[in-house]
Amino acid sequence: MPFNVQRGDRLAADLQVVILSIIIGTLAAIVYSLRILVLMERRIARIDENLYRIAKRIVREEFKIEKEERQIAATLKRKK
Repeated sequence: MPFNVQRGDRLAADLQVVILSIIIGTLAAIVYSLRILVLMERRIARIDENLYRIAKRIVREEFKIEKEERQIAATLKRKK
């Protein structure tokens, strides 16, 4: 009988180790996934910032073009 009790205790301890290992592995995977998500969010924020700068440049250029068009139109009206 003592042999079976020791064997049962050892199996229970081994099962606890396996379950604990699974839990720790799952937590590590969650932490790693969160780290990747944070890095991706930072990268996307930089992309958004660059797109915003590009859009501002385009708007400035559009205003310059419109101003030049008005000047050309005014010059053409005066010549007529």
